[in-house]
Amino acid sequence: MRLLLVEDDVELGRRLSERLRAADFAVELATSRSVAEDWPDVDQLGAIILDLGLPDGDGLDLVRHWRGVRVETPIVILTARGSWQDKVEGLNAGADDFVVKPVRFEELLARLNAQFRRQHGSRSPAIAAGDLRLDPLARTVELAGQGLALSRQEFRLLHLFMRRAGQVLSQADIMDDLYELDRERELNTVEVLVGRLRRKIGRGRITTLRGMGYRFER
Repeated sequence: MRLLLVEDDVELGRRLSERLRAADFAVELATSRSVAEDWPDVDQLGAIILDLGLPDGDGLDLVRHWRGVRVETPIVILTARGSWQDKVEGLNAGADDFVVKPVRFEELLARLNAQFRRQHGSRSPAIAAGDLRLDPLARTVELAGQGLALSRQEFRLLHLFMRRAGQVLSQADIMDDLYELDRERELNTVEVLVGRLRRKIGRGRITTLRGMGYRFER
């Protein structure tokens, strides 16, 4: 798996690259915004790890640029900026995750792996269950042939349920797949989201198993 690390601190970039290569990633390093912006095959990378404080510009502008030209590669921001406003701005700009320095390498690795799992799922063929059809590439859902309007998180939850139809998913399983930030990781968030999804696709499609979690019926 190829990664692009955008980091202007040469020593930090070297050490992090070594750790990532030891974890079997192929790592390429860009030390400025201009170099990263001109990277030739950024859309073919497994992920981008991006610092925000670059010598020739703000990393957020890079995120907006890549998303503006329809680059869908997962972007994980790795920065010393740690306020909630910075996190919101980064995610709204199009980043997939926001990690504050210093961070244990094991946590960064786990967050990368979570992005790879989501990326792999988003490229899978359309999934059908009865008269419900979900296309993860086009990000569309149809119920009985009619388009169904879902929020981003409702779509991700339905995609998770349909990929693992017939399996019991605990609330922890769902939170791990849907939410990266601690501020969103409350149990009632999952309950509310499941309730909203049930109202749109039909209550009988999702079974609640007390003390265990939820199961999407095939």
